[in-house]
Amino acid sequence: MTIFISYIFLGLSLAAPIGPVNAAQMEKGIKHGFLNAWILGIGSVLADIVYMMTVFLGVGHFIQIPIVKAFLWSFGFFVLIYTGIEGLANAGKIHISQQRESESLWKSFFTGFLMSISNPLTILFWLGIYGSVLAKTATLYTSEDLLIYSSAIILGLVIWDITMALVASSTKKLLSTKTLTLIAVVSSISLIGFGLYFGFEALKILF
Repeated sequence: MTIFISYIFLGLSLAAPIGPVNAAQMEKGIKHGFLNAWILGIGSVLADIVYMMTVFLGVGHFIQIPIVKAFLWSFGFFVLIYTGIEGLANAGKIHISQQRESESLWKSFFTGFLMSISNPLTILFWLGIYGSVLAKTATLYTSEDLLIYSSAIILGLVIWDITMALVASSTKKLLSTKTLTLIAVVSSISLIGFGLYFGFEALKILF
């Protein structure tokens, strides 16, 4: 259960940094309400699941090779550290329109999905992060366990999606620059922490 919860937290940390999808969710929540913001996030999560399955099916049987595991841990280290530092540098740099209007839920869904699936860095991001998770868990657990822990990451993404939609649609006071900066800083520091752990695991394999 502790491991499961830790992967939920990993999913939360991966979703929390202020980026294009979170910025779009906040804007949808302010303009169109909870459902549009939530559905946009679900579209983004579906794109993440597509990439996770691609990594799971494509490289899962190769990750037992030590040099491959070292590469995945190292790649995860660099991606997380870079993302965390970038998140700290860009903390609070977001502007949200305060207008309200109606929009189709399908449009919000495809906005979130296309925003994530068309990003060339997304597959590299999940190859590094999810590949690192596979490298660790595949040596200790069965395929069924891998699916369970993968679902924990997805659950973390969904929890953050719901949280963002609720915050964006319920009160504008929570969307102050200070609040967004705090969220960005905390989540970015969490990513850096995970990155340092991944780097430590890579060094253990190499040396």
